[in-house]
Amino acid sequence: MTGADETVAHDTVEAAMRGQLAKAFGGVRGIIEAAVPTITFTGMWIGTSDLKMSLLVSISAAVVLLAVRLVQRSTPQFVINSLIGIGIGAFFASRTGNAKDVFLPGILYNAGYAVVMLLSIVVRWPVVGFLIGSVTGDPTSWRGDPAVVRLCSKLTWMLMLPCVIRVAVQLPVYLIGGDDAVAELGILKIAMGWPLQVASLAAMVWLLARGRTPVQAAVS
Repeated sequence: MTGADETVAHDTVEAAMRGQLAKAFGGVRGIIEAAVPTITFTGMWIGTSDLKMSLLVSISAAVVLLAVRLVQRSTPQFVINSLIGIGIGAFFASRTGNAKDVFLPGILYNAGYAVVMLLSIVVRWPVVGFLIGSVTGDPTSWRGDPAVVRLCSKLTWMLMLPCVIRVAVQLPVYLIGGDDAVAELGILKIAMGWPLQVASLAAMVWLLARGRTPVQAAVS
């Protein structure tokens, strides 16, 4: 669907954003696919304490999910994301020999993402605003409406909060814990992954349900 088609389909900024957010989260299947590598790695480590085996099985699980997507000719986006994530974590852990380093890239990613979103709010280019651009076909015209900028700033705060919570909870566990921290970090990553993201999405949808900002206002 083109940007023009989506503009016709949505007569308000809030409706357009709700549609874009639903796509971005990937539904139930996307949630499961994102969690499988972490669940597999954590379970294997608890059962075997073998880093190489745990990494091999978790990566293999992600590859199987990717193969299923390709056979079904459905979008592999979320499987690829999880495969890249576990691949980077495997690189870190294999270099250091410490299993808990599998979770370090995720912590750093969340910290970096939170910083970028905070800066985008400070300079009044909130990252959520670019969802408007994906609908209208103009990535920057939404900044012409102060009301849309304020709305996008609020939504960016909501999107940033899960990242801040993850870093605040997981980083101390990573820094203080030894090998025993692997199981704890795995559980925390699963518990604070999609559940927090879904809670953030619910809050964003609630905020969007209250507004009626015309799409034209964002592109005038």
